[in-house]
Amino acid sequence: MSKLKQPRLLVEERRRRLLEILDAQERAIRGDLDALTATGAIIRSHGGALKRVDARDEPIAVKETLHHIEKTRIAQAALATIRDGETIILDSGTTTVEIARQIKKSELRELTVITNALNIAMELANLPNVRVIMIGGLLRQMAYSLVGPSAEHALRGLQADRVFLGVDGLDPEIGLMTPDVLEAQLNAIMIEIAREVVVVADASKFQRRSLSVIAKLDKVNKLITDDAAPPEITAALRARNIEVVLA
Repeated sequence: MSKLKQPRLLVEERRRRLLEILDAQERAIRGDLDALTATGAIIRSHGGALKRVDARDEPIAVKETLHHIEKTRIAQAALATIRDGETIILDSGTTTVEIARQIKKSELRELTVITNALNIAMELANLPNVRVIMIGGLLRQMAYSLVGPSAEHALRGLQADRVFLGVDGLDPEIGLMTPDVLEAQLNAIMIEIAREVVVVADASKFQRRSLSVIAKLDKVNKLITDDAAPPEITAALRARNIEVVLA
């Protein structure tokens, strides 16, 4: 048998067996899906069912490869809200580092950026029009971010016009989430000291759960996401007076 034909035959055989199983056990499969949905293990959809994915802490190099086009569009929309002379906070994350890259290409004449992310500080370090305030603390190597009591103490002495917050999970009932407890505590302080809270999150973050809750959604003023965001969720957020921007 040709090696080129073998993979196709394997696929066709697998699909044939799946059809046989469905023919023989349709009721049982539907019952199993209903049971798994009730426990929260899967999410039912019009096309079948999806495994529920809880947000885990992954290396930033891995995260940067995911949904990059959407993150770039979100960053461009975020840049449009920034005005000359403002002080902003850029939380650590792959979407917020894209905002830093957009700032590098912008015509902003004067800007102050507070950040706890090493990679964001390095993106902006050589820009004469941007003053960078780096928050020191304990290094999280997975995220290139600095967290802990030192970072929290430094942040409490500052004020900002707005914070751009990246999250690993966003659930309308639970709120904003991240895998790291110390990161969540620092993010909560960022929210406290900013006049406006802008969440930047691609659609994959919706209805994902993670270990640590940063804040409830009543702390959020604006969400910038991509056009794949579920309409029912964006509608629910708008009903809570959160401005939703689809990039």
